Amino acid sequence: MNDSSLLIRLAEDDDEFILALVPRFVDFTLPDWRRRHECIEGIRQDLLKHLEDQPANSYLFVAEDGDGERVGFIHLQRTADFFTGRSNCHISDLAVAPQHEGKGVGGALLAHAEQWARDHHCQMVTLAVFPGNQRARELYEANGYATDLLRLAKPVR
Repeated sequence: MNDSSLLIRLAEDDDEFILALVPRFVDFTLPDWRRRHECIEGIRQDLLKHLEDQPANSYLFVAEDGDGERVGFIHLQRTADFFTGRSNCHISDLAVAPQHEGKGVGGALLAHAEQWARDHHCQMVTLAVFPGNQRARELYEANGYATDLLRLAKPVR
C-alpha cells in the first residue's frame, strides 16, 4: 500500500471502527503503575468525547484503502506551544488496524498530520508515546521525530 492508494478523510460515522482500535494503544509492556483496563477505558472515554462533542481544535481522520476499507485513524489537536505560545499540531492518537500494520498506513497518517500542520500554520507536530511501545517509537523516529521533553512519573503510595 502506498500513500496514493489511501484516502484520508474526516471521521464521520466511524465511532465503532475508531473505538475498536483502542486496545492497540496498550498492546505492549506498560509502566508497572499503569493498569491496562484503566488505560483502555481512559482512552476510549476521551475519544468518545471528541467523537460526540466535536470540540474546537480537535480533528479525527480515518484512512481508507483503495477498496474503501478503513485501515487506521489519527486524532489531531491544535495546541499552543508552552514555551512560545505559537500553534502546534498534537497527534493525540494514531492507530492502524492490525491486519494493515507494516503496509505504510502509519507513515501516511503521519504525513497527513504534517501537511495538516503546514496548512494550519503550526510550528511543530508533537506526540506522546509510552516507552514500551517500541513499534510506534520506531515509526516516529523513522519519520524524523525526536525527543523534545521527557515526562517522568512516580506513583505516590
